[in-house]
Amino acid sequence: MQFDDQGDLDTSQVDDRRGIPGGKVAIGGGAVGLLAVLFAVVLGVDPQLLGLSSGSGSSGSSTGTRTAGEVQQACKTGADANKRQDCRIVAVTNSLQEFWRTELPRAAKIPYKNAETVLFTGQVSTACGPATSAVGPFYCPGDKKAYFDLGFFNELSARFGAKGGPFAESYVVAHEYGHHIQTLTGAMQKVGNDRQGAASGSVRLELQADCYAGVWAHHATTTPQASTGRPLIASLTDQDIAQGLDAAAAVGDDRIQQQATGRINPEAWTHGSAEQRKAWFTTGYRGGDFAQCDTFSAAKL
Repeated sequence: MQFDDQGDLDTSQVDDRRGIPGGKVAIGGGAVGLLAVLFAVVLGVDPQLLGLSSGSGSSGSSTGTRTAGEVQQACKTGADANKRQDCRIVAVTNSLQEFWRTELPRAAKIPYKNAETVLFTGQVSTACGPATSAVGPFYCPGDKKAYFDLGFFNELSARFGAKGGPFAESYVVAHEYGHHIQTLTGAMQKVGNDRQGAASGSVRLELQADCYAGVWAHHATTTPQASTGRPLIASLTDQDIAQGLDAAAAVGDDRIQQQATGRINPEAWTHGSAEQRKAWFTTGYRGGDFAQCDTFSAAKL
């Protein structure tokens, strides 16, 4: 994955809260809290949907030596994105918003409104309630922001066995922005209380976000920046796409359950199986067609 060295990075789309100390934030304790954390880590779960709230349990704390707002000083061009992980997240955010700004009005006749990427360490306050790094990356429809503790990407490899890599990270960011698209289209509201099961609204929502991530990837190297006239993402290789597919599979419900409990229970699925997540990302990537991502009407997931 290579970025245009002379491409412009717009850091106004990223709120870098790393290094900002916060108060004690807890995730519900006991077996229910642990189960919530297990499924939240699978990717992209709105904390409200899981019932994460303040209360008894383990608290998060800010860690590391990052300075708040560091990306604003360090991330200026695509060359910086080729060197630094945090600048890469800025660049992917920029690319996603550049693409969806044109694609959503064309494909869905809906105006696109920018989301915001928030980088944090340990814990964060959101319009969906307080959350810690334990919930993994998530999107909050209440404030239209996508939240990332970059330490999660180490967990993706160490805990879930993903191979990792720059595009594995990009896939995660693109998935969360898929939830932003769903908020704008109204798909987010279709889930209601249908939150578990192999064909549940929650699974359909998550697989659609995977498909939208694939649609963006299909167009990423041909979406020009308004400021330069050139795509910010200069190249994506087959190896890059393989990284994304590997990350998607690593966080399939079946693999998470097998690792955690030694058995697979589709009735408790919230995101879909490894093969389903790969398949829907591939559908988006191969076709590049927004309309092919209608998981809510699909007879087979």
